[in-house]
Amino acid sequence: MSQTHQLAACPGCEEPLETGDLYCGACGYDLSAVPEPPLDHPTIEMASPVAAGQEPQLPYAVRTDEPVPAGAGDNGGDEYPLPAPDPRAAEPDPDTHVARPPAPGAKVCVACRAGRVDDDGYCENCGHAQPRERDHMEQELGSVSAVSDRGLRHHRNEDSFALSSTALPDGSPAVVAIVCDGVSSATRPDEASAAAAAAANEALLAALPQGTHPQQAMHDAILSAAEAVNSLAAEPGQAHWDDPHRHQNAPACTLVGAVSAGGLLVVGWVGDSRAYWVPDDRATAPARLTEDDSWAAQMVAARLMSEADAYADERAHAITGWLGADAYELDPHTASFKPDRSGVVVVCTDGLWNYAEAAEEMARVIPADAAERPLHSAQVLVGHALDGGGHDNVTVAVLPFAVEQQGAGSAYN
Repeated sequence: MSQTHQLAACPGCEEPLETGDLYCGACGYDLSAVPEPPLDHPTIEMASPVAAGQEPQLPYAVRTDEPVPAGAGDNGGDEYPLPAPDPRAAEPDPDTHVARPPAPGAKVCVACRAGRVDDDGYCENCGHAQPRERDHMEQELGSVSAVSDRGLRHHRNEDSFALSSTALPDGSPAVVAIVCDGVSSATRPDEASAAAAAAANEALLAALPQGTHPQQAMHDAILSAAEAVNSLAAEPGQAHWDDPHRHQNAPACTLVGAVSAGGLLVVGWVGDSRAYWVPDDRATAPARLTEDDSWAAQMVAARLMSEADAYADERAHAITGWLGADAYELDPHTASFKPDRSGVVVVCTDGLWNYAEAAEEMARVIPADAAERPLHSAQVLVGHALDGGGHDNVTVAVLPFAVEQQGAGSAYN
């Protein structure tokens, strides 16, 4: 058994590892460069000692009174793992040994509930780093909503999303949902997903009001997203270029988007993020609207393996298409549908569909009133992924699609 099979956590960032990992999925650390430990000195996991008479420190704190980021909704009291205290933390007052209470309006530490959070994001009292804004994000925009969560194993959220609405030339509404998943083995995946989501969203907002067909607009938006991600490769960012064991490659991400406009439902994607159609009438069959750019999908398409065998293989989730300067070839996929009944589109990363892969599974998980409560439905879907293990970042957008009454006109027929 190789050394990479024996490591429990990455030496670079302490991210949990899986059997067979060659690089850390969080920071790109080259695990093959880690030396074998001495045979007579086995590695053991050390726990922080607890001084006599002291209460052991809980590894989790519930976010109940932390200010919610602008544009975000109620986080539902989700739990987030807290990093170890930072040595920069201020010591208690030597005369009183009591933390100074935070000033009115100051951000209070989610760990000790007493210290003020400094500008660097650490508590002045206990030294804990505070949860980052992207750890959990929620947005509700009219009828479309999205939720993104870091998950239970990753040290940061590398997913991103963008929601928007505009009007077609005839005045009818157009609603957009974009979801991106950063490729963890690439450099700065969180920046890649954010750049791609923003660029695709902006491109659609510029094209749709001008009368561009939604499917063409989606194709062009994916190209714009690719350009935005490619441009990151020329920027140094925060990469650890001085560490010879840290694997470096261009920032990369996947993308999936949906547009409801003029009676049409248009989806576009690159990678393995997906879109599902779930009709309001659950007696009608749901459907997956996208096909993965992945090893497993290629094996199934070539009829070399059954779908069950392909997705059970350890290579199943190796993607064959992505946005990034080192992508083999950019091949934006788009598809246009005209549903004959109302329903919702679930736009998500594999952090969700790993726990509800088949369309029928997705339909069972999403609430029956998803069209009326898209934000609640997105929260339920994220909760389903976390309850299933939360192995990855999870992001989902729920976009209701209402079929117009007969006789109503549309821009595209």
